[in-house]
Amino acid sequence: MPPPIPNSRFDAPRILLVEPGRSAMGVLARRLGEAGYRVAAAESAQSAVAELHRFPVDLVLAELSMPLMSGTELTRLIRDDSGMRDLPVILISARSDRTGTVRALEAGADDVVVKPFHHEILLARIARLLTRARALKELRADNAALDARVVTRALQLGDMRAALAESESERTRLAGSVRNT
Repeated sequence: MPPPIPNSRFDAPRILLVEPGRSAMGVLARRLGEAGYRVAAAESAQSAVAELHRFPVDLVLAELSMPLMSGTELTRLIRDDSGMRDLPVILISARSDRTGTVRALEAGADDVVVKPFHHEILLARIARLLTRARALKELRADNAALDARVVTRALQLGDMRAALAESESERTRLAGSVRNT
């Protein structure tokens, strides 16, 4: 299922594509662009980390096996960063590697796609993860707003209690004055 078409190109979700192979990167970037996504590209996990700190992205799509730093290690870095912890990550495996897939999922990858794959299936998985990420972001915003309302109500309640205590004290003082007269 394709993602909903955004109002403008600037509203489109931004995907960070991490692929050391230029031809594979070109094909994936073109397909993602045709599907309406904005694509940022990185040829290594190290450059992906730099890109993640430069501009926000909505999803990371990375190769599982890369030189120097694997997609699994990249996923661990993302999960260890409190600002990116909930960022959806899909890793692409060049072969059916159960051990690598298990390690990737244990590291926090949301999905592992094995090559060769159908682009329509990959796009459906991306759309599903982006929908879930949006819902999580909205839930966190709603919780923050609710927390703010609770704090405001608690402060108001405290003010009302103080006013009630002051009123009760004044009533007691007046009652004592009336008895003494």
